[in-house]
Amino acid sequence: MRWTFACAATAAALFAASALHTPAFAEAPGEVNIYSYRQPYLIEPLLEEFSAETGIKTNVIFASKGLIERIQAEGRNSPADVLLTTDIGNLSQAVTSGISQPVSSVEIDESIPTAYRGPDDEWIGLTRRARVVYASKDRVEQDSITYEELADPKWRGKICIRSGQHPYNVALVASMLAHEGSEKTEAWLRGVKDNLARKPAGNDRLQVKGVYAGECDLAIGNTYYMGKMLTDDDNPEQKEWADSVKMLFPDTDGRGTHVNVSGAVLAKNAPNKDNAVKLIEFLASDKGQHMYAEVNYEYPTKDGVPWSELVQSWGTFKADPISLNEIAELRKAASEMIDKVGFDDGPSS
Repeated sequence: MRWTFACAATAAALFAASALHTPAFAEAPGEVNIYSYRQPYLIEPLLEEFSAETGIKTNVIFASKGLIERIQAEGRNSPADVLLTTDIGNLSQAVTSGISQPVSSVEIDESIPTAYRGPDDEWIGLTRRARVVYASKDRVEQDSITYEELADPKWRGKICIRSGQHPYNVALVASMLAHEGSEKTEAWLRGVKDNLARKPAGNDRLQVKGVYAGECDLAIGNTYYMGKMLTDDDNPEQKEWADSVKMLFPDTDGRGTHVNVSGAVLAKNAPNKDNAVKLIEFLASDKGQHMYAEVNYEYPTKDGVPWSELVQSWGTFKADPISLNEIAELRKAASEMIDKVGFDDGPSS
C-alpha cells in the first residue's frame, strides 16, 4: 500500500511539473492542433468532416494576426501542427520565418499543381481566388478589361481599391513586376493612383459599396467576396451592392487573371505530424476541395474538382499560370514600389 501511494505521489509530482511546461493543447494520439487565420465558419465544416472520416480530433486557435510570430516564440515546445492561412504573403512568411517543414505526400503531389505549392512543398495551396474588377452594371458598358487598362486616363477618378499595402494588392503588383518589369510597373502604378476616386481604405466589400453608391465605376477585389455578399443573410444590404456590379476577369484573353491562394503549412515542430499530413491530404482531396468550393465560393487548386453553382455563374476565365513562388520573391520589391509612388496617399498627392 505504501509502495503504491509513493508511486502515485511521484507520478503526481512529475505530472504537476510537466504541466508547467505543457502548451495550450495536450499532445495526444488522435489529435491535430491547428492555428488558423481563416475564419471559423469557413473551415469548421471541413474539420468536422475530417474528424468524422478519420476519428482524429481537431483543436483550433483562430486569430486575425500574430500566429506566425506565436509559433516562432513557442519554438520547439509549440503545440502547432498546421497553420491555415490566406495569401501567398503569409505562406511565404511562414517559410522564411523558419516555422515550416516540407510536406512529404504522394497524394498531395498528385492533387495540387506545382504552381500552387511552395519550394520543397513547404506550403500547400488549397484554394484559389482571382483578383478581379467589379464594374458598375449601369455605368460601364464594356465586358472585358486588362490590368494595364486600369491606368488609362479614361478611368480618372473612377476606381476604388483598398490599401495598396494589403497583401492581396502587394501580390497583384508583384505579378505586374513579373510580367512587365520595374519601369513599366511603376508607370502603371502611378497611373492607377491618378485614377483613384478616393484614398485607398476599407476592405474589398466596401470597394463594391463604393460602386453601388456611385463613388466609383470600378472596384478591385477578390472573387469570393461576391459569393459572401450575395449569400450573407445577416447583411442583406450587401446583396444590393453585389447586384449593382458585374465581374470582369482582367487579361483572361491574354496572359491570364492574377490568382492568389489560401493554404496550409506543416509546422516545423509538429507534435502530431502524421495526423497533420492526413489533414492536409484531406483538404487537398476531391471531397475537401469540393467542400471548400461550396462553402467558401473559392476555386479549387486541384484540377477537375467542380466549382460551386454560384461560382460557375460568374463564367470561366484563364488563370495566370505564373508560379506563386515567383510572386512571393517579388513581394518586397512590390511593397517598396507601392510606398515609393505614395499609392496610399490617394490620387491628389
